[in-house]
Amino acid sequence: MKIALIGYGKMGRMIEQIALQRGHEIVSVIDVDNQADFDSEAFASADVAIEFTTPAAAYGNYLRAFAKGVKVVSGSTGWMAQHGDEIKAMCEKDGKTLFWASNFSIGVAIFSAVNRYLAKIMNQFPQYDVDMEEVHHIHKLDHPSGTAITLAEEIVGQLDRKSAWKVGRYDGADGTTHEFTPVNDDSLLINCRRKGEVPGIHTIRYDSDADSITISHDAHSRRGFALGAVLAAEYTQKHEGLLTIGDLFDF
Repeated sequence: MKIALIGYGKMGRMIEQIALQRGHEIVSVIDVDNQADFDSEAFASADVAIEFTTPAAAYGNYLRAFAKGVKVVSGSTGWMAQHGDEIKAMCEKDGKTLFWASNFSIGVAIFSAVNRYLAKIMNQFPQYDVDMEEVHHIHKLDHPSGTAITLAEEIVGQLDRKSAWKVGRYDGADGTTHEFTPVNDDSLLINCRRKGEVPGIHTIRYDSDADSITISHDAHSRRGFALGAVLAAEYTQKHEGLLTIGDLFDF
């Protein structure tokens, strides 16, 4: 398979390494300093582009790839609130293809399935309140993480006593702490921390007067995310439309 990379930071380089190990060809690498290469023959020859950039850049990158007839796999977060409906329409009505996930890790896909099942059980036990913490490296720009949002939406979808999620506390990379406006009792709180070079830790806790139940996913490196992105590209090559991690991993 011919792969184009959009974004060539630590994640892009790891994706390149794994893609080559799995026998694929990298035909184009686009970063902030060579945006004109979106118009190159090399980029247009790609079967799939794998995109890991920033919330501000992601949507424009999708449009430029779609214009060249290139399918996209993306792990960029923070764009969906503003452009989600447009992308959905392009994929469902205009024949474009985007595989988007807030997290491509196989472990996180398993963790997500456990999260959904646990929330379904806990809906029967209202004495347990639930909250979440996510910890990431100091370079991460958005909070909460896309993965935390996905996990939170899964919980809210199962628990009758929760109607929404909100950020409760943000511990920034500069050491400052921001406490947000008190929330209603029916909101799921997500506490966010930026610390060192942590690839990602997501912890969900159900707490009652009697006891606590905690589940956690702790990424040891970015390699799991990168492998999952390449697996998603292999899947996307043969499929069309708006694809998600649930299509790749049917738990």
